Amino acid sequence: MEKEPTSLIQLNDLTTGYRSKGKDTVISNRLCATLHTGEMTCLLGPNGAGKSTLLRTLAGFQPPLEGEIIVGHKPLSQYGSKELARLISVVLTDNSNIRNMTVEEVVAVGRSPYTGFWGTLHEKDRKVVEKCLQWVGITALKQRKMQTLSDGERQKVMIAKAIAQETPIICLDEPTAYLDYPGKMAMMMLLHRLAKALKKTIFLSTHDLEHALQIADQVWLLDNEHGLTTGAPEDLCADGAIETYFQRDGIHFDRSSGTFSINHETAREVLVDGNDTTLHYRLLCQALRRNGIRPIRSMDEARLDSTRNDVVIRIEDNATYRLIDAGEEAICVHKIEHILGVIASTIVKNHIQAVRDAAHMTAFE
Repeated sequence: MEKEPTSLIQLNDLTTGYRSKGKDTVISNRLCATLHTGEMTCLLGPNGAGKSTLLRTLAGFQPPLEGEIIVGHKPLSQYGSKELARLISVVLTDNSNIRNMTVEEVVAVGRSPYTGFWGTLHEKDRKVVEKCLQWVGITALKQRKMQTLSDGERQKVMIAKAIAQETPIICLDEPTAYLDYPGKMAMMMLLHRLAKALKKTIFLSTHDLEHALQIADQVWLLDNEHGLTTGAPEDLCADGAIETYFQRDGIHFDRSSGTFSINHETAREVLVDGNDTTLHYRLLCQALRRNGIRPIRSMDEARLDSTRNDVVIRIEDNATYRLIDAGEEAICVHKIEHILGVIASTIVKNHIQAVRDAAHMTAFE
């Protein structure tokens, strides 16, 4: 039987914030949680919830106002700077001040806790640097100067540097902030693999909620109203915690898939006929809702008196879209955008004003 994850970091009644001129500014109050070895934990919450402050406190960059952080078997405050350099590596969002160094040189800085005063790289250090460049996917950039890179490329360099530091704990503040969608997913998956394969504790703050719910082992939810809630992402979906923290008017959270969708304001309805389990049917319905039109399968579902029972969009098995108006085929097309262009004039002549009314929105005067 596999062993339970080892507890590496414990927060005991931790209060984070800032102390200035004898006055405390509290950001998060009396937090209790645990980070485990071999797990990737994602810290989620709205802007201003205190995610960056908590991460900086965990990394030892600023002291807690109250409570303590236990790392291993002793308080974080009892570690010296050299010990911390071999214990925790950190990636922050601001890396724009590094100039006139190559990517390889910056990643090699991660080896400084092991290279001594002169920073001389030995064979092992060079191999670690090369491997980290390869893992993060920036080997081709290793001779480029930092100021020539995009924001996303610089972020990858800093992540490679943190991995090269070979610490048991890696803390990252918005590591995927500047990456494109495939890059975000690839980076999250890499960090998760590092946690598992190398038995590291990966702790990162992120706004990529749906990515975190798919990949993280543990999720910490933090905001000013509800405090801190922790657990496996599936448990937080099942017990409604995700909705409590993130759901807003006009947004729907699907617990089974862990995804959000938009509840569009609809001002008209149209009958849609076809196999509602097919991709083309679902995509057409999505496009209709985005344009303020509620798709219905029968007149029994109609909510508006103005809905016509003789106007139907029919989706054929060969993925064609036919608009039937009063029993006559008005158009037969293969693109959703073409069917939208037709029904905009056929069904929703006063659509803009209807959507404004439904959303309580008026035009600028």
